[in-house]
Amino acid sequence: MPQGPALPEDVTGEELDAEARVELRTLPRDLATKVARHLVMAGRLVDDDPQTAFRHAQAARRLASRVGIVREAAGLAAYHTGEWSEALAELRAARRLRNTEEAYLPILADCERGLGRPERALDLAKSPAARDLDQADRIELKIVESGARRDLGQLDAAVVTLQIPELRDKRLQPWSARLFYAYADALLEAGREEEAGEWFARAAAADRDGETDAAERYAELAGLEIIDVEDDEDQALETDVTVEESPAEAGRAAAGPEEAGTSAQTDVESTTAVEEPDVSDRPEAQDTVGEPSAPGSPGTDEATGTGPADADAPEATGDSGAGTPEASVSEVQGVTDASDAATAEATEVAGEPGPVDASGGEPAERTAPPADEPNTENGVSPSGG
Repeated sequence: MPQGPALPEDVTGEELDAEARVELRTLPRDLATKVARHLVMAGRLVDDDPQTAFRHAQAARRLASRVGIVREAAGLAAYHTGEWSEALAELRAARRLRNTEEAYLPILADCERGLGRPERALDLAKSPAARDLDQADRIELKIVESGARRDLGQLDAAVVTLQIPELRDKRLQPWSARLFYAYADALLEAGREEEAGEWFARAAAADRDGETDAAERYAELAGLEIIDVEDDEDQALETDVTVEESPAEAGRAAAGPEEAGTSAQTDVESTTAVEEPDVSDRPEAQDTVGEPSAPGSPGTDEATGTGPADADAPEATGDSGAGTPEASVSEVQGVTDASDAATAEATEVAGEPGPVDASGGEPAERTAPPADEPNTENGVSPSGG
């Protein structure tokens, strides 16, 4: 005996609703658990994988063929796979076992249509059992009846069949999308395209779960093209998330391997030149260049303390092409010599021994002239004139 499809370990059978589990109490406990697990899998897969769901339902039927819920599951799974004859047989058996004459009436009528017997479908729609249906099943049976009349070529009658009060209900109901769609389809087959387009649009608005292709049908009639916004947004997001290359990296990518290597070497040399310390920052240079000149020394500005040598000294920059370290040392040496000369001259002016006293004593102490008075003896002025 075939064992049926494999059962996932996480399915225990407890997922089955309480009413269905009550019907399985007539079975031994282990057998009831196994049947329940197959029924759970059939219910899970009936929409996405009807073939596998049908196999689970058949496995349950082989284990418990005299249980109404099992025959119902087998009939519904067969209906979703298009097995009209088997669906009819299983659902009729379920009606007998459950003693419910009106159950599954819309599905039974649709199976008759599927088998090419629209007259039998109309007989079921007009049967006394149809009057006992609830509102949802009654509307489903009306949809099947309209289809059967279209199968018979009664196009206007198919339209009239669906002109029921629920068609004008301003509030959306669980059946609204299917009812609007069936009415639009009947109008289109009757040659009333403009009205059909209007009702396809209503069906699309009511079909929030995407159970029908009403939007596509409306677009086809209106000459419109439907664009998948979600795919466009995903593509735009992928385009935005890119890594921007620096100009140097972009140039290397465009250049060949040899040119890229040369460019990298140039970058390293440039970095080395930029990071070379300025000679003026060294302690020796600071001690020499930064030594304050004596008042009245030539080339010294009284306000800032800097002289022409400081002003003419090249400013240290990070440009690898201007001011090499050798040139900086030479310029600093020149500044040092000029400073030394100025210091020596100032010392000579300030420390020159005065005239010897007539009495033969120590030389008289000499006072340096004020900074703002010209030293007429040595011809040196604070401005260096």
